[in-house]
Amino acid sequence: QVQLVESGGGLAQAGGSLRLSCAASGRAFGIYAMAWFRQVSGKEREFVAAINWRGGSTEYTNSVKGRFTISRDNAKNTVYLQMNSLKPEDTAVYYCAGDRKPLRVVVTTERYEYDYWGQGTQVTVSS
Repeated sequence: QVQLVESGGGLAQAGGSLRLSCAASGRAFGIYAMAWFRQVSGKEREFVAAINWRGGSTEYTNSVKGRFTISRDNAKNTVYLQMNSLKPEDTAVYYCAGDRKPLRVVVTTERYEYDYWGQGTQVTVSS
């Protein structure tokens, strides 16, 4: 059974930083791309960032480029999202997600391509 457990969310001031972690178990973590999505109540869950299985390819939504960095440590079965220069509009529940296909070279931003999800962690940015 695949499990994804996020941590690191919380309250930050605008301009501040937070680092999210997602610990994975239950399948060979190192051969699957991983992603972060976020969702505001009443809105669709949206793509934030993704990283391929080797860590050599990443993708970001435009609104976080230059501020957020996704990384992974395959030895620790963990993916991270470093969030800097936070803005109030970054406030959301952040979800970690695992790709449904192994060894994908170019990451996908499509929600339906990710079939494993964490429980989410709340990030709140105050102005």
